[in-house]
Amino acid sequence: MKQNNKGISPYSGSAGGWGALKAVADAIRGQMAVKQDVIALFKVNQPQGFDCPGCAWPDPRHGSSFEFCENGAKAVSWEATSKRTTPEFFSAHTVSELWSRSAYELEGEGRLTHPMKYDAASDTYQPIEWETAFREIGEKLQGYDPDSVEFYTSGRASNEAAFLWQLFAREYGTNNFPDCSNMCHEPTSVGLPQSIGVGKGTVELDDFDHCDLVICIGHNPGTNHPRMLGTLREVAKRGAKIVAINPLRERGLERFTSPQSPVEMLSLSSTELASTYYKVRVGGDAAVLKGVMKCLLKMHDEALTAGKPGVVDEAFIQQHTEGFAALKTDLDGTDWQHIEKVSGMTFAEIQNIAHLYASAEKTIICYGMGITQHQYGTQNVQQIANLLLMRGNIGKPGAGICPLRGHSNVQGDRTVGITEIPPQSLLDSLENVFGFRPPQKHGHGAVSAVQAIRDGRSKALLCLGGNLAEAISDPQVTFAAMRKLDLVVHMATKLNRSHLLLGKHNYLLPVLGRTETDRQASGEQSVTVEDSMSMVHASRGTLKPASPFLKSEPAIVAGLAKATLPATRVEWDKMVGDYSVIREAIEAVFPAFKDFNQQILQPGGFRLYNAASERKWLTPSGRAQFKVMQGINEDPRSLKCHDLVLTTLRSHDQYNTTLYGLNDRYRGVTGRRDVLFMAASEAEKRQLRVGDKVNMIALDPDGKQTSRRLNSLTIVVYDMAPGSVAAYYPEANVLVPLDSFDTESGIPAYKSIPVALEPAEVLETEGVIR
Repeated sequence: MKQNNKGISPYSGSAGGWGALKAVADAIRGQMAVKQDVIALFKVNQPQGFDCPGCAWPDPRHGSSFEFCENGAKAVSWEATSKRTTPEFFSAHTVSELWSRSAYELEGEGRLTHPMKYDAASDTYQPIEWETAFREIGEKLQGYDPDSVEFYTSGRASNEAAFLWQLFAREYGTNNFPDCSNMCHEPTSVGLPQSIGVGKGTVELDDFDHCDLVICIGHNPGTNHPRMLGTLREVAKRGAKIVAINPLRERGLERFTSPQSPVEMLSLSSTELASTYYKVRVGGDAAVLKGVMKCLLKMHDEALTAGKPGVVDEAFIQQHTEGFAALKTDLDGTDWQHIEKVSGMTFAEIQNIAHLYASAEKTIICYGMGITQHQYGTQNVQQIANLLLMRGNIGKPGAGICPLRGHSNVQGDRTVGITEIPPQSLLDSLENVFGFRPPQKHGHGAVSAVQAIRDGRSKALLCLGGNLAEAISDPQVTFAAMRKLDLVVHMATKLNRSHLLLGKHNYLLPVLGRTETDRQASGEQSVTVEDSMSMVHASRGTLKPASPFLKSEPAIVAGLAKATLPATRVEWDKMVGDYSVIREAIEAVFPAFKDFNQQILQPGGFRLYNAASERKWLTPSGRAQFKVMQGINEDPRSLKCHDLVLTTLRSHDQYNTTLYGLNDRYRGVTGRRDVLFMAASEAEKRQLRVGDKVNMIALDPDGKQTSRRLNSLTIVVYDMAPGSVAAYYPEANVLVPLDSFDTESGIPAYKSIPVALEPAEVLETEGVIR
C-alpha cells in the first residue's frame, strides 16, 4: 500500500502557549505590512474598537489590552491583509484557470478592490461602475417572481446590514433567507423554543464564575472558539470540574497555556482543563445523554428509598415543566446494551458522568456542531435541555445551556429578522413600521434553496457574504445547480469558489471589512453584533479601507433595493447616511432593543432579554417541555451501527470554509489536508499504518457502497473513539447527499456518515469535486 507520512507527527504541547504566539506573528508577518494595521490588533474586542470577525465568544466585562486569540488574530490579519485582488488580476486570469486553484490560493490573493461583472467572451471578471451594477441587477430582479430569488446571509454581516437585507427582500416579496445558521445551529433555533421557549443559550459569561461543573460535548474550543479557553482555565483554577465528551481528544479541552500568563509562558507550564474526558462514538451523543438521564432516575429512586434527598429536582419539575412522565417512560424502555453499543462508552463511564452531574449544584452544558449537524440534530439539542431541566439547571446563576455559535454575528442576524420562517409578530411589526405588507408564506432555508435552484424553481441568488456553494453539502449537485442560475450576485471581501460558479449574469461586489473605517453622510459609523450569550455591542473599524471603491454592506443593500423597488416605502438614503436611524428602525420592529442607540454607548454593550434565564417559558403552555426522542440514533444512516462512521471537522488553520493555512497544529498535521483520522485499534484491525493511503466511500442506509467517494486520503492514527473516523470540511462534503438533513431544522447531516475504506491503489483519481 502506498504511504505518504510527510507532515504528520504527534503534537505533545498544550493549547495556546508559545505556539499560539508564533502563529500570530506568522499571520501578521504574512498579511499585514503597515505598522498602524498591526497596532490596530489591540483594538480588537475593545469598547472603542472593532469586534473580531471570527467567533462569537463574548467579551469579558473588564477588557484587557489583549483581547484576541490566535485564530482571532488570523481572522483580523486575513481581512486586513496588504494583498489585493485587482481588476488587473482578473484580466490576467480566466475564471476557468482560477477554478483549478485551491480555496486557500483563491482567498490568498487578498482583498477585492472593485465591483466586477463577468464577461463570457473573455471568460474574465471585468470592472463595472457601482451605479451601472445596481441598475442592471435591479432591472433583472424586477423581471422575476420574488419567490424565485434566494437572499443568502453570512453570519459575519452586522445587525444593521442584516436588518436592511431582510427589509429589502420582504418589501421585494419573499421570505427566502438561506443563511449560515441553516448549516450550523439551526437545531438550536428550532429545538430550544420547543423546550424552553427561547432559541438561544441561557447563560451569561459571569455564570462561568459560579458554576460547579461544565460539560463540554461535541465541540473543540482550541480551534473554533479559542477565547473560551481563558474562561475554562479560570473555571478549572478555582476548582470547578470540566467534563469533556467528544469523539476525538482535542488539546483545547485537555490543557491550556495562557499567553496572558507570564508564569505559565516562562515556566512552560499549563492548566489542566477537563478533569475527565470521554470519547463517544460519532453519532452516540444522544445515547450518552439518555444514559445519564436513566442513571439519574435510578439514583433518585435509590436516594428516596434510603430516606435521602432526591437527585431529580421534583419541585422545579412540578412548578415549571411538562412532559416528565413521558420522558421517564421512554428512558425506562431504553436498553443499556443498546446505549453502550451506539455510544461506544461503557455503563461505568456514563454512570460516572451522572454522578458528577448529580453532585454539582450548578451545571453549564456547552455544545457545538458535533451535536447539531445530524439528521436528528434538533432532538439532540432537546436531550441536553432535558438533562438540565431534570435538576433545575436552567434559569439560575451559574447554570444553563450554552450553544457555541460560530460566526461573530450569526445569532444577531437571526434576532433582527433573517429567518425563512418568520413569526407573525415580525411580519405584523414590519407592516406597522414601514407600511408595506410582507409576504406571509415561509421561504427557503439553505438546503431547500439549493433544491429549488437544482429544480429550476429559483432563478437568482444574491449573497450577503459567505461561501454557500462550498459550505453546503453535496458539491456535485450544488455546483451543477448554481451554474443553471440566471443571476448571481456576491458581496464579499475576498475571492472564493462560490464566485466562480457562474450563471448567466454574474456580479462580484466588494465590501468594507469589519476592521475598516465606514464613513457615510453623517460621518464615521459603528455597527452592532450579538454574541453567543445575547450581548449586543458596537463595533467601529479603524483601518483605512483596502480600496476607495469599496462600499459598506448597508450601502450596497440600499443601492440594490432602490434600483429594484421604484415605489419603495423605505427611506434607504436616510438609513445608510446614519446607521443610528437603522437602529431606531430595529428598535421599532423589535421592542427588545429598547433605547438601542443609547445602550450601545455602554462599554461592553447590553444583554437582550432572555425569558428562559428568568424561568419564564415562552411556550404555548407557559412551561418548559421535556421532549422525548424516539430511539437513540442521531442519524437513520447509522441505525445498523456500521463499522466506521465519519465526522467532518475543521483544521486549526481554518474558520468555516476560510483557510488561513494548511496546518492543524494540535492534531499534528502540517502543510496538508488530505488526511483521515482514525483510532489505533481501527487502523490495526484494518492493517493500516500512519501514512497509508486509502479511498473513502459513503454507504447507503442498507450498507451498500454509493458513488460518493473521497480518494487518496492519508491515514493519521489519532486518539479517538473506535468506530469513528474524521476528515476535513468542506472537502468531505462530497460524501453527504443534499437530501440528508434534519427534517425539523433543515441542517445538513455532516456528521454520522457511514463509510467504507479501500486501498488507494484501487482508484487513483482525485476525489474532491473541482
